[in-house]
Amino acid sequence: MTSSDQQSVLAFLDAYPQIDTFEALLPDLNGRLRGKWLSREHLDKAFKGGLKLPLTTLGFDIWGRDPESWVFESGDADGVCVAEAATLAPVSWLSASTGQLLMSLRQADGIPCGYDPRDLLRNIQQRLKQLGYTPVVALEMEFYLFDTERDTFGRPTHSQRAIDGGPAVGGQTYSMDQLEDEAPLMRAIREACVAQRLPVDTLIAEAAPSQYEVNLYHGNDALLAADHGLMLQRLIKGVAREHGKLATFMAKPFGELAGSGMHVHCSLLDQQGRNVFNNGTEQGSELLAQAVAGCLISMADAMAILAPNINACRRFQPGSHAPLTASWGYENRTTALRIPTGNLVDRRIEHRVAGADANPYLVVAVILAGMLHGIEQQLVPPPAIEGDAYAQPGEELPRYLPDSLQRLEQSAFISEYFGAEFQRVFLAAKQQELAEFDRRVSILEYDAYL
Repeated sequence: MTSSDQQSVLAFLDAYPQIDTFEALLPDLNGRLRGKWLSREHLDKAFKGGLKLPLTTLGFDIWGRDPESWVFESGDADGVCVAEAATLAPVSWLSASTGQLLMSLRQADGIPCGYDPRDLLRNIQQRLKQLGYTPVVALEMEFYLFDTERDTFGRPTHSQRAIDGGPAVGGQTYSMDQLEDEAPLMRAIREACVAQRLPVDTLIAEAAPSQYEVNLYHGNDALLAADHGLMLQRLIKGVAREHGKLATFMAKPFGELAGSGMHVHCSLLDQQGRNVFNNGTEQGSELLAQAVAGCLISMADAMAILAPNINACRRFQPGSHAPLTASWGYENRTTALRIPTGNLVDRRIEHRVAGADANPYLVVAVILAGMLHGIEQQLVPPPAIEGDAYAQPGEELPRYLPDSLQRLEQSAFISEYFGAEFQRVFLAAKQQELAEFDRRVSILEYDAYL
């Protein structure tokens, strides 16, 4: 624990003398939070190597089960939790006496285990810094807000309804009236963000009924940006629950309505703090082109990270505003990569593929790794798409989970930037999830064949 971290912890404890319980939170490969509760007097355990969890905790499937193909082979050894002092925050929606902090999980000797999502992103960020580049990252996340009661078939019920009680026709995109209808909840979200020092920029009503989008302001620490993304998702769910609502970042709650995405804006600064994607022209710099090319060439290999489950894959349908090909263009929202126009100093890439339910650490890591790969290899992108990208040819992205898992398993790009150990553990968890779905018979099958 550095002296700076120690001062941060002491300052936090002084500022919140009423907090007597801390949630020590460990993001697993699915982006689910595991961990333990700590009393105030034992908080130092999280910073002094006294808090342990099995290394297999990081590789749980979505239901919190060990991947059977891997857990016994690994010996199920304990790892050491390493807390991040900068993530200390009050949890206002639980009670005035609760705080939280995020952790990474290392091997018993302190060496990274190879599949901790925070350390994976930290490694990619460090590789960019070795080339003299600092990534600037901002996340935009869409979510649905439902009533807590489900219908007779277990499906969620909309919070935004038509006069007959069914879902509203459209979500009144950008509607101020819709935000005012949920004003107490939206204000509570903003107040909780202030308490947790989350740099929330804007909140809007989105295209589908009951759908919203919240944007985080950009920052020059990619790991902290991902921390903020995960903390924001948890905050929105918690505040919604306190207000009698269910917030979900599920990628495709309804087949006929818009899915929820996680759009990531990225640029790179040089050692003088200048945006290297800006060369004073609308086209942007050669480094921008190389970064675009790297993201495009690695996109199909990374689809299992960007759309990590069966439901997430349902976003990718024609006309759904989710990209179907590895494509790019200037100010074009039909492409996978959009280069926003406007102030040239802010020239950046908007990566539009990931679902809102993806792990933000892995999503940011795979985008930065793609940019790094393009710059290292001095790649050249295909021509920018003009017009409707859905109507133009291009490399199709895997739309089904078995296909994307096979691409990840065979990917030299994933092996190079994430490591073989990550590939093995991630695949074990995802293949176990896929096998579970394969064993279940859906309601549609009964309706069709019974």
